[in-house]
Amino acid sequence: MRQGFEKLGLSDQPTTQSQRMNIHTNARLTLRSREALVSSIIDQRLTAKAAAAAFAVSERTARKWLARFRAEGSAGLRDRSSRPLRSPKATPSAQVAVVLTLRRLRLPGFQIARQSALSKATVSRLLRRHGLAKLSALDPAPPVLRYQRQLPGELLHFDIKKLARIERIGHRITGNRHDHTPGAGWEFVHVCIDDASRIAFAAIMPDERHTSSLAFLHRALAYFASLGIKVQRLMSDNGACYRAKIFRAAVRHLGLRHIFTRPYTPRTNGKAERFIQTSLREWAYAQSYSHSSHRADHLQPWLHRYNWHRPHSALHLQPPISKLNTTMNNLLSLHS
Repeated sequence: MRQGFEKLGLSDQPTTQSQRMNIHTNARLTLRSREALVSSIIDQRLTAKAAAAAFAVSERTARKWLARFRAEGSAGLRDRSSRPLRSPKATPSAQVAVVLTLRRLRLPGFQIARQSALSKATVSRLLRRHGLAKLSALDPAPPVLRYQRQLPGELLHFDIKKLARIERIGHRITGNRHDHTPGAGWEFVHVCIDDASRIAFAAIMPDERHTSSLAFLHRALAYFASLGIKVQRLMSDNGACYRAKIFRAAVRHLGLRHIFTRPYTPRTNGKAERFIQTSLREWAYAQSYSHSSHRADHLQPWLHRYNWHRPHSALHLQPPISKLNTTMNNLLSLHS
């Protein structure tokens, strides 16, 4: 059969992304099946009726692919767009240009329809097609404002990630959606990361209430103090635990300044968001855990590897601990 492909001049190379198209879920013939169908007729001398029966398609379908191959070669066996060659009732390009020009002048759809002599439905369809259905699409993208504090401790980013509690290996590993444990509950991973050095700390807490957030804050401050870092301010989102009066009073008592992100703007706290994604990929979902306690046992070893050994792209592929400029003697004592 392969010799037949070579005799027919059919390509044995995989198709590129630009050459592939979505194949109908009920399609009986793929590109390779069409090649085999044509080869069976030309190379093996089967009749179109016999070849069609062998490939479970109609004789008309077999003759169609044979005719395409004889007219266009192997290119004729590829899928074609269902878009018609001509669309005589399509909106003229000149009118489309008028619609887009008026839209860029921020005119609403009904005024564009009146001035361009088109129906409102046609104008709406054209605006959707060109991505201008909303006036906000005309606004320039906000500039990316990247910032980084100069010294460790100037700013800590705080955030919380909710993880499903593990009672046994579930569908994420087995692939069976029925492998789940109803009522297992949730665990809450509280994280913080230093803006300048990217040194991170995390702990699994029972909930996301202000009591757990406050306990995590004290643990985080103690961890950074063990590294010789004095924290000056912290940043968090507008969660209820961070807005609680007790939490805010504790922050003032510790002599810290608390900065809140803009509502619905997670990029403001992007370093914490990015650290959470890294922790999910390299710790929480890195392997199959039989129980939540098994996953929790791996958190601190992974944090040590993250802070002390893992290269960080924002730090010129150096680990976060390298930003402390710690002497060798202190480094050995902290690392032990």
